[in-house]
Amino acid sequence: MAATAPLGAPSVHAQRRGPTLRFVAEADLKVLDPIWTTAYITRNHGYLVYDTLFGTDEQVRIKPQMVDHSTVSADGMRYTFTLRDGLRWHDGQPVRSEDCVESLKRWGKRDRFGKLLMAHTGKIVPVDQRTFTLELAEPFGPVLDALGKPSSNVPS
Repeated sequence: MAATAPLGAPSVHAQRRGPTLRFVAEADLKVLDPIWTTAYITRNHGYLVYDTLFGTDEQVRIKPQMVDHSTVSADGMRYTFTLRDGLRWHDGQPVRSEDCVESLKRWGKRDRFGKLLMAHTGKIVPVDQRTFTLELAEPFGPVLDALGKPSSNVPS
C-alpha cells in the first residue's frame, strides 16, 4: 500500500478547450473498416468516426442520421432516401447517393441482417446526387431495422 501512495487519486476533470472528445479504447485498433471485421474496437471506432444512414436512439427507435428524409411506397416495396445537405468526406468532397448505394451493397455481402435484406431486394440505385431508392423484390418488413441496427457490421 505504501508503494501506491505516491500515485495519488485519479484526476477526473472537464476539458477546458473546445468540443474535443478523448476516448481510451479497450484494445489496440488494428483494422479501421467496420465492414471487414466484427471486432468491437473497430465497431466502436467506426461509431465515433463515421456517420450512418440511420441509428438507434435510447428508446430503441430507428432515427435518420445521414438521411434527411425517407418515404415508403403504399405497398411497402420501394424506399426512397434523401441525404442531408452538407455531408462531406474527410477530404471535403460531398457524400453522394452512389456512395451510399455501394456502401450498402458492400455491407449486405457481409452482415447477416444485411444479407437477409439483400436477398429480398430487387435493386438499390441512385436517383440523383442526394437521393437513392431501394426496391424490394419481395416483401420484407424490417428494412429500416436492418439499416439502423447497432452491430459490429455497421450499415453506413
